[in-house]
Amino acid sequence: MLEKIVSLCKRRGFIFPGSEIYGGIGGFYDFGPLGAELKFNLKQEWWKSVVRERDDVVGLNAAIIMNPQAWIASGHVEGFSDPLVECKKCHKRFRADLIDLSGPCEECKAREGFTDFKQFNLMFQTWVGPTQESGNIAYLRPETAGGIFVNFKNVVDSSRVKVPFGIAQIGKAFRNEINPKDYIFRTREFEQMELEYFVKPGEDDKYFKEWVDARFKWYEHIGLKNIKKRAQGDDERAHYSKETIDIEYDFPFGTKEIEGVANRGDFDLNAHKLSYRDPDSGEEFTPFVIEPSAGVDRIALAVLCDAYHEDGDRVVLKLHPKLAPYKAAVFPLLKNKPKLVEKARGIYKLLRSDLNVAWDDRGNIGKRYYAQDEIGTPYCITVDFQTLEDDTVTVRDRDTAKQERMKLGELDNFIKNKIK
Repeated sequence: MLEKIVSLCKRRGFIFPGSEIYGGIGGFYDFGPLGAELKFNLKQEWWKSVVRERDDVVGLNAAIIMNPQAWIASGHVEGFSDPLVECKKCHKRFRADLIDLSGPCEECKAREGFTDFKQFNLMFQTWVGPTQESGNIAYLRPETAGGIFVNFKNVVDSSRVKVPFGIAQIGKAFRNEINPKDYIFRTREFEQMELEYFVKPGEDDKYFKEWVDARFKWYEHIGLKNIKKRAQGDDERAHYSKETIDIEYDFPFGTKEIEGVANRGDFDLNAHKLSYRDPDSGEEFTPFVIEPSAGVDRIALAVLCDAYHEDGDRVVLKLHPKLAPYKAAVFPLLKNKPKLVEKARGIYKLLRSDLNVAWDDRGNIGKRYYAQDEIGTPYCITVDFQTLEDDTVTVRDRDTAKQERMKLGELDNFIKNKIK
């Protein structure tokens, strides 16, 4: 099934291989016109849920490159690594924890075995300034959380926030993965939606449970099925984690994490020598941190897998209307009839002032319906000769293929209510 989704994404403009005209580059993908809209809708729903609808969370947009001392203090320079092994025959390199070291090589199928593993730091290194000297070394951030922690004091001093409160951020992160795989699931450049929620020590268990519940409900809110929660074992958790719950999705290539909610204790603020003084009691302490961390690209892939359906020769992406790139498509029944086209263009312009709406006048009406089904457009609006007589249009539902006549005056509210 994954092959069909990859084909659809390329054909319809959701996702392209990065730098494809030059042979591509492993672990990098470009999101096309529809993929950009899908990701934008996902991020908008997350921001609305985590920031806009809460009084205790503020937003941040931190720089990708920070002073390297920030990554030294956080432990990333010393310890942000994965175990690397190499096939003794083809010399392909793999993450030791993601392959069967007693089995054949995934690349060449040889059984000559693998080298002993060594730790490989995942951070991309670069230089700041005109010369490539050790004093100018910097790193592309491997996670967005680092920018939140180093801005903790700035946010407290400049905003009316008091513990418990959160700082949320959406942005790009970069990891030099040893062997990126499973399409856009494991890549070297990706986008994260992260929240660091700061709480008083002793109250962390309560807020941890609340955020696990809230985050799982958000996935249900956007219509994602085939999800479950799984507690990480002692041998899986990061050294600073008191408890971590993964939210997982059943992908065609296996059940994998799309978000982790971690109780990070006071590790992060202690690493940067930061504390908090309660403005009411004067008590000073180092807050604990609850971190829901989600991958935008992974969620997008889960949404696409969940939405993909085949109905005979018809492919349908049953995306939740909130996430669909286009909320509706407007068609004139015939493109060589000026009055139909003029009426349809008027409806299209009216709707797109509030909604992302597609225009399509190519080919026969059946092919247009099928094309919109394949990209997940929930409703198709057809302007025909009856429209010119009574100002009604045909509205076709993507999932059922059923059609109904509707007054133009009802159209805008109908679509908006369906999206909600």
